[in-house]
Parts: sequence; C-alpha cells; structure tokens
Amino acid sequence: MKNKEIIQLSDHFGYKRLIKFVIPSIIMMIFTSIYGVVDGLFVSNFVGKTAFAAVNLIMPLLVMLGAVGFMLGTGGCAIVAKTFGLGDSKRANEYFSTIIYVTIVSGSLLAILGMIFVRPIAALLGASGEMLEDCVIYSRFVLIGLPFFMLQNTFQSFFITAERPKLGLLVIVGAGVTNMLLDALLVAVIPLGLVGAALATATSQIVGGVIPLVYFSSKNSSTLHLGKTHLYPKMLLAASVNGSSELMSNIAMSVVNMLYNLQLMHYAGEDGVAAYGTIMYVGFIFIAIFIGFVMGSAPIVSYHFGAGNTDELQSLRKKSVNIIAITSLAMLISALLLARPLSLVFVGYDKALCDMTTRGFIIFSFGYLFAGFNIFGSSFFTALNNGAVSAVISFLRTLVFQVLTVLVLPLIFALDGVWYATVAAELLSLAVTLTFLIAMRKKYRY
Repeated sequence: MKNKEIIQLSDHFGYKRLIKFVIPSIIMMIFTSIYGVVDGLFVSNFVGKTAFAAVNLIMPLLVMLGAVGFMLGTGGCAIVAKTFGLGDSKRANEYFSTIIYVTIVSGSLLAILGMIFVRPIAALLGASGEMLEDCVIYSRFVLIGLPFFMLQNTFQSFFITAERPKLGLLVIVGAGVTNMLLDALLVAVIPLGLVGAALATATSQIVGGVIPLVYFSSKNSSTLHLGKTHLYPKMLLAASVNGSSELMSNIAMSVVNMLYNLQLMHYAGEDGVAAYGTIMYVGFIFIAIFIGFVMGSAPIVSYHFGAGNTDELQSLRKKSVNIIAITSLAMLISALLLARPLSLVFVGYDKALCDMTTRGFIIFSFGYLFAGFNIFGSSFFTALNNGAVSAVISFLRTLVFQVLTVLVLPLIFALDGVWYATVAAELLSLAVTLTFLIAMRKKYRY
C-alpha cells in the first residue's frame, strides 16, 4: 500500500504538492547559505572590519572549489532520476555510487591544492599586510572541510531523487545549527577570531557530509543506496557536462565577485568590499530560495521527461513560472523594507559604511525581480538533460553580462554603477532565458 506521507516523483504535482515537495529543499539551501552569513556576522562584530573584508575577499575562491560538488550533484541527479524513469533502478544506484566516490576523491585533491595556492591568489586579488594574512588563515582552516562540503552539495540533490527531501533538510539544519553554535562559542565566547569562525564552518561542513554518507551506506528505505559500482566514464562525462551550468554559475559568480571586489577597492577601498560582503550575505539567502525551488523541482522534471509524460512537464513549467513570479515580487518588497535594518546588524558600528551598504542594498534588490526566472530556466534545461542550453544561459548570466556591466556602468555612475551592474545583467539574461524557453518548447513539448 502506498504511503500517503511520501511524495513520489511519479506523482501528479498540483501547486500544493509541488510546494510541499520543494519546501525542504528551499529551507535546506537557506541553511547552507547561513554558513557564510553567520561567519560574516560574528567576524564583523567581534573581530573587525579588516577581517570581515578579508573573509569577503577570499570567499569566492572557497565557493568556486565547492562548486564541483554542485556540478556532480545536479548533473548526476538528472541522469539518475531519468534512469529511474526508464525503470532501471540497479543502474541508477550504480551511477549514484560512482558520483559519490568521485566527489570524495576530487574534494580531497582540491582541498590540498587550495591550501597550497591560497596565498598567491589572495595577493592577486589585492590583499596585503594584515588582510592577506587573514585571508590565508581563514581559508586554510575552512579547506579542511572542503571534501565534506562537496559531499553535502552533492547529497542535497540526491536526497530529493531518493524521495527523502525532509531528511536532507534535517541534515542541513543540523549542520547549520552546528555552525551557529560554534561561531558563538569560538568567536564570541572563546575569542579565537578568524580561526574560530573557520573551524565552526569546517566542522559544520563535516557534519553535513558525513551524516548522509552514513545514511546511504547503511540499509535504508529510500530508492538510493551506496554500494559496488563501476567507473562509468561516459556517465561521469555526461553528468559533468549536464551539471556544467551549475559549475559555471558558481565559478562565474566567484570570478565576478572577485571583479566586483577589485572595482570596489578602487572606488571605495575596504569599506566597499565590506559593504558588498553584507549585501551578498543577505543575497545568498534570498537567492537560496530560488535555488532551493529549482533543486527540489528538477528531479520531478527529469523523471517525467524520462517517462515521456509531456502533460506533466507542461503543468510543472506553468506552475513553476507562476510561483517564481509571486516570490520575486515578495523578495523585492522584503529587501527594500529590510535594507537598513540588515545593514545595521552587520556594520552598524560604522555610520558611513552602514549608509553605503543600505544604498547599495536598495539598488541591488531590483535584480531579484529577474533572477528567479533565469535560475529556473537554466535548471529546467539541466533537468531535461540539455546541459548545453543550460550552460549558455548560466554562462551569459553569471559571467558575460556581469563582467560587461560591472566594467562599464561604474564609468558612468561611479560607485552606484557597481550596484546597478547586477540588475542590468539579470535583465539581459532574462531576454536570453525567454528566447530559449520559447525556441525549445516544441522539441520538449513542455
């Protein structure tokens, strides 16, 4: 007898069922984004402005390294879910196992390389003196948890494919709470400074990676299990290509953030980097809502694509667009109302910095009107196993348009041009996303 409490990928999804299914993924992504936010909050208020700027300057590098986990998770998830839709559960579990084992190996190698090259990279980004040393100290401790952070990112997608999104949520909540408690203990109570903040983050990432590893390695009631497998190089290549849009999105975001920091160092110095850090911390949480939604809905799309259920694809596309439209407007209103209060929380100790942050936050917020549609468009094509289109949307949105606007607009509007850049880039990306959605509708019949 079917358990009514478990929503299956093969179900029909009305608004209520769709929202219920994706809510755990949304909350999961919010808690994931809280890692950096909590670190930034404690570092800014208990360690100082220079340390806060250092964390913001080096964070793009750490995000870039962890993005490989997102690539393997999202790209592999689409293949595994499609394989389930085709009725081959044995092969689906072998694919899943291969992806997890490759994530562990690649995460370990990237952590070692990151520790070796973090100093010259931080110097290249403009850090020097105390700020450079802060970048190196923070990064090397955080990189201890990189393999587990990559596992956490990969498992986030596969918890959904395994039809256990609530379990995935509990893992992330546990990791997030660990991060917050250790930040309070190691930064505010025991004044370990940046080392304490980095240890809190690394420990929480270990929690987020080890728990699902143990769960899927043990006997469980889900559809996915870790076990014996083969290398499956063609599948790994396909997963990497299919998930390349997510990798590109994270890498491009990191590169662009570095470019933003360079521009802000030019126009406003350390204060500009600190202001941008605050805006991005809050932005992580807002954007996490969109990412959580598409992460939760993508396996459904992949399953019904594999099963040939075009009516369900059409329904999912329409409902997703409507949900994103309402959410985008709500985000804009919330961001405008919270711009000043949130700026005070992070940098209220410095009035000039707080004023700069508030103004930048208000301008930046209008990008939320368009970002959700672009994130959905890229993810939708990944779920349809069309990594090429997904990568083009992501590449243009997160790199080409961002670089173009952040280089050009400051020449016209000075510091305000940096804040306008993201809004303009999202608007340009929306035109591309809509073009692909219209052009490909007959091929996929969504």
